[in-house]
Amino acid sequence: VDSADASCYIQSLNKTLHENNWQHLGCFMGGLLSLGATGPRASEDKAAAEGITYTCYEMYNRSPSGISPDSVDFEDGKDFVAANPHYVLRPEVVEAIFYQWRRTHNPMYREWGWQIAEALVSVCVSNTTGGFAGVEDVRLSPALAKLTQDEEQQSFFLAETLKYLYLLFSEDELVPLDQFVFNTEAHPIKIFHPAPNTPWLRGVKT
Repeated sequence: VDSADASCYIQSLNKTLHENNWQHLGCFMGGLLSLGATGPRASEDKAAAEGITYTCYEMYNRSPSGISPDSVDFEDGKDFVAANPHYVLRPEVVEAIFYQWRRTHNPMYREWGWQIAEALVSVCVSNTTGGFAGVEDVRLSPALAKLTQDEEQQSFFLAETLKYLYLLFSEDELVPLDQFVFNTEAHPIKIFHPAPNTPWLRGVKT
């Protein structure tokens, strides 16, 4: 769906009702569509991937704290507004930005990633420990949002959020995407190209 401000998102489906709600979790679609943009639909999928990634970046960029809410609502004829103002250190936006960078090498994507990284340091470095923490209300200024930390560092923050940020600023030769695929928890898995005489492939039609 293209909203009034030309942002792109995918509507939520509640049974048979489409809702103008978009979750941070869904932002992985920006990377998925970019990675899979081949064949006759390549141009459409690339455009959708860029639009979704832009929307997801704007969830950070337009937030007073610089940190994205967990979900937003799009109102007819209006901009999006925070639906769930909690942030739990999710990785999907930087994941999408990483894939866009690898596909286009447009420096804009590294600028977006750096902006998000700086916001994480400003708002999410724990007030009581040496780690990071989620934020209960991203609608506040950075200083006030920092006071609403939930004091929980999710495991996926290390496994995914920081990993994708690191790879965003690394050379393509580090985990090349033509040799590895990331699973849903960002663990790189070597792409396996079995030989035709591989025992367990015998008799399997390919």
